Amino acid sequence: MPLTFHNRPALIAYVTCGDPDLATTREIVLAAIDAGADVIELGVPFSDPVADGPVIQRASERALRNGVSLAQVLTLAAEIRQESQSVGLIVFSYLNPIMRMGVSKFCRVARAAGLDGALVTDLPVEEAGEYLKEMRRNDLATIFLAAPTSPDARLKQIAGASTGFVYAVSRTGVTGARKQMTDDAQQLVKRLRKFTRLPVAVGFGISTPGQFEAVGQFADGVVIGSAIVEIVERNHGNEAAAVAQFVKTVVGRDEAQGIAANR
Repeated sequence: MPLTFHNRPALIAYVTCGDPDLATTREIVLAAIDAGADVIELGVPFSDPVADGPVIQRASERALRNGVSLAQVLTLAAEIRQESQSVGLIVFSYLNPIMRMGVSKFCRVARAAGLDGALVTDLPVEEAGEYLKEMRRNDLATIFLAAPTSPDARLKQIAGASTGFVYAVSRTGVTGARKQMTDDAQQLVKRLRKFTRLPVAVGFGISTPGQFEAVGQFADGVVIGSAIVEIVERNHGNEAAAVAQFVKTVVGRDEAQGIAANR
């Protein structure tokens, strides 16, 4: 099932669930939705987040110290869905927590919680047979990562297995904000367009309104993760308001509201 991107470019906001605690994560997510986020990635904390940079690694460590589990993230998803029916809602996880729960059970619980799909960051598309079958059975979108280094044959395979959107990694390496974007992302999106009509979202390293706008010129969605997680880390006791302000700035709501106020 494709996720509906109501805006172009859509803002896909990542949060590490349970950092600093689950109740605050819920507030952060709802504030981000109200501020203009189109899709929320609910990050499941993991002890060995090899695809993530130091900001998300620290957030995962804090969440794990709180005992946050995949089951609790799915419960949180259900609570968020009760509050917001239109936002896209996906789980962002490594494979191990899903395997521990059981793929079939994970899919059933995710569907019951009102999730739209999942992205399993370390699951190669070549080994995703059982996962794809169970996700399809539960009408859940499957989102895979496509890298600039992937040959066209693999991009075609990734595009064929994806049913929500395709996540184009802007560069090689781990997650984390970057001051400058490379041309790799635009070229990767162009290559993916040959194999799919699904929305293509770009992530890894995007952290400013200018980068959001630039990537939005060629991508359907823009993923911002580490910048949001870092805001949570720096604004103890004021996390939700700080994230909401950042989201408004990124999607241009502040500017629009200012123009309206001055009319």
